[in-house]
Amino acid sequence: MTANKDQAVVEAAGMPRHVAIIMDGNGRWAARRMLPRFEGHRRGLEALRRTVKAAGELGIRYLTLYSFSAENWSRPKSEVDDLMGLLKRFVRNDLADLHASNVRVRIIGDRQGLDAEIAALLLETEELTIRNTGLTLVVAFNYGARQEIARASLRMAQAVASGAMRLDEVTAATLDGFLDTAGIPDPDLVIRTSGEQRLSNFLLWQAAYAELVFSPVLWPDFDREILEQALRDFAGRERRFGGLQAPGGSRQAKGA
Repeated sequence: MTANKDQAVVEAAGMPRHVAIIMDGNGRWAARRMLPRFEGHRRGLEALRRTVKAAGELGIRYLTLYSFSAENWSRPKSEVDDLMGLLKRFVRNDLADLHASNVRVRIIGDRQGLDAEIAALLLETEELTIRNTGLTLVVAFNYGARQEIARASLRMAQAVASGAMRLDEVTAATLDGFLDTAGIPDPDLVIRTSGEQRLSNFLLWQAAYAELVFSPVLWPDFDREILEQALRDFAGRERRFGGLQAPGGSRQAKGA
């Protein structure tokens, strides 16, 4: 199928507004080829570029990528250094192209205690693209969902303690506004590569009603065709958000 026909297929059946991806399998990809883990991460960066391009072309409005978890700091220092190097390379080499493509970048995750150079790069990325109106690329960096919920709860408690918020205003809806993802719609579809079937502390609050697709493909091999297959899978599912089937079998996404 051509790209235009593929886009028409997924749009006609129900395009997710927000797709989130757990990019898993770089190390296993390298190990199967008897290559260093760094090569798996490098090839994973190429898959990231392909996916961002495809998402924009397919009309996805928000794409969230789990790039580095709060738990990843426990990996060997050499691997962490390699990953930070790839992050710097991505910002320096790709930021201009993302900006020219009208992509807005948002970073979610804890920035407290980050290396000053990394923190500055994240801020530069957001500030340069803040007025862009195309695809919003959400990068989860130093991110953990439990940690995010704890930070949001603390900020909400501080608002109540200061008198800026009443106790009876504490609801699930108001907590949304204190999360790192405030202003971003919940993901409609979460994809995890490598065959693992768990969320691994990723968007636990936001993914409450997301459709989940687990692909056996290792992340460095992820491409547009695999993304489109996940979109067709999504389009074939019935989303009820805990309610009854809508008249006509509508798959209308929450908040759409």
